[in-house]
Order: sequence, then C-alpha cells, then structure tokens
Amino acid sequence: MEKFADEAVIEVSSGSGGNGCAAFRREKYVPRGGPAGGDGGRGGDVVFTVRRNLRTLSHLRYKQSFKAENGHDGEGGGRYGRNGEDVLIPLPPGSLIRDAGSGELIRDFGKNPEDWIFLKGGNGGWGNIHFKSSVNQAPRKALPGKSGEFRRLKVELEIMADIGFVGFPNAGKSSLLEKLTNARPRIAPYPFTTKIPNLGVLTLGRSRGDDDEGRDIILADIPGLIEGASEGAGLGHRFLRHISRTAALAFLVDLSEDNYLKAFDILLKELESFSPELTEKKRLVLGTKRDLAETEGRLEELAAALPGEQVRGISVFSGEGLAELANLFGELCR
Repeated sequence: MEKFADEAVIEVSSGSGGNGCAAFRREKYVPRGGPAGGDGGRGGDVVFTVRRNLRTLSHLRYKQSFKAENGHDGEGGGRYGRNGEDVLIPLPPGSLIRDAGSGELIRDFGKNPEDWIFLKGGNGGWGNIHFKSSVNQAPRKALPGKSGEFRRLKVELEIMADIGFVGFPNAGKSSLLEKLTNARPRIAPYPFTTKIPNLGVLTLGRSRGDDDEGRDIILADIPGLIEGASEGAGLGHRFLRHISRTAALAFLVDLSEDNYLKAFDILLKELESFSPELTEKKRLVLGTKRDLAETEGRLEELAAALPGEQVRGISVFSGEGLAELANLFGELCR
C-alpha cells in the first residue's frame, strides 16, 4: 500500500516565557548597587507553513507532537533571557486544520496559503529592575514567565487540482491520466487498482524550450466509485473530498460495460449524497474504450441518453479524441 496519508491528529504547544531574575549589582566600588535582574525571554510560537513540494500528510504520522522552545530565564547584570525558537509545521497545499475534539474548522490553507502563527508563545517574566521605586530601592520581586498554549488538532488534506476524474473502477481514469500527463499511476486490467489519489500536470500551448507561453492544468484521478459508495461500499466516499476544490469534473463511462447508459446517473447520485456542491461544478462526460469492437454505436446512444450533457468519446489505446480533450479541459478551467 502506498504511503499516502490525508488525515493526521497532532498535538502542538507554544513555548512558555522565561522567568524574570531578581539580582543586584555587586561591584567593587558599588557596595549597594540597585536591582539588575533581566527579563525572561518570550516563548516560541507554533507556525504552520505551506510547502508546495509536499503531497501528503505522511510526515505527520511519524511525528505527532510539536513543541516550541521555552524562553530562557533572565540573568543578573541586566541580561535578558533569549527568546525561544518557533516550531514550524510544514503542510501541503489544500490542508485543513480542525479542532480534534469538536471538529470546528480553524484554518483552510487552500484559501489562505500564507504562513500562519497559530499559537503565540508566552511572554517572559519581568526582572526586578522593573520594580524599583523611590520607596523600594532594592526590590526582590521578579515575575515568572507566562505559560505556553496547548491544542490537539486534526489535519485533513484536500488535494488542489483543476479537473477531477470520476468513474467506476476500471473505467480508464488512470490510463487517461498517464496518457495526458507526466504521472505514472498503477495500471492493471482489474478493478480497484487505484487506491489513492494521483495527480498529473497537463501542459497546454507551450512550445519546447519556451517557459513563457502556455499554462499547466492539474488533473486528479481518485479511486473508483461503485453504486452504494454512500453506504460504504467499495472504498466509499473517503477520497471524494479531494475533488471538492476542482474547477470541473470529468465523468468517465466505460462504453464496453453493460451499464454504460446508467453509469453517469449512478455516479452523479453518489456525488450528490456526499456533497450537492459537487454536482454544480462544470463537467464533461467521456465515453472511454472507443477502440473496442463492442463499443461501436454506444457513444451515440450515450449522448442521446444525456441530452443536457457535453459528451465526448476517447480511446487511450488509439489516441482518438485526446487532442480535442486537452483543449476542452483548458476551456473548462477558464
């Protein structure tokens, strides 16, 4: 099984502030020196940062506790304690942070990809130099540092892609992804070959050696659905959230299967049971495996059965319809 992780529970703590120091000047010619205790340093913060080279949350499975450094205590001679180091927690684009107990959404890094300070470190305590007054020339009072904060979080990943592939197992989603992009998903002639989401980059309108023209479209292939996925059949709905951010969906219908006329309606129903918003996205219906003899005439029948949909036929084996499809994907993402 591939090391893919799209959920993790972690514990994070900001650093406590260092304690203030109660000290006095003790020099040869200053027998009654005043207070000279420095302040404690501030505790480190908990900071989340988005790293585009990350694709999963697997690194959070190996390390689940993150603690920023405590601030250092103040010292005599008016020396302040050093501030604690922040703890940086890297996340892939599209990550969500929720409270582990209530499930409340705290931060969506798909909408806000900037570095974010989640928990502030505690302030350092004051040294006794702050408490000198006309009536108290030798204060022995110093304050302890403020404690840091602790939270238990659930981190979820929603893959960032432009177009998501939806279809039954073995409908040709992974083969299409491999043909159009640089992705190399596992492909085999049996159902449920794809067990994790796969991403690929489709490059449009760019000449070789010219980095200033064209654009990239990210395609996402998720594990196949089957009827009853909303009740947990097959791999269920576990991976459907990975197409929730896409601009459009491509429904792949295997024209060689007996249920090819019902497939789109079944898939649409399963998506609606997961999130009605998915059914409102721009979409395209692709009849696959056009090179097979038994599919002759079936694309026309599928198009007639879905008069309100944009239906196209393709064959990954022969290349039929793939050039047009790449352009259609570009139009869907405008």
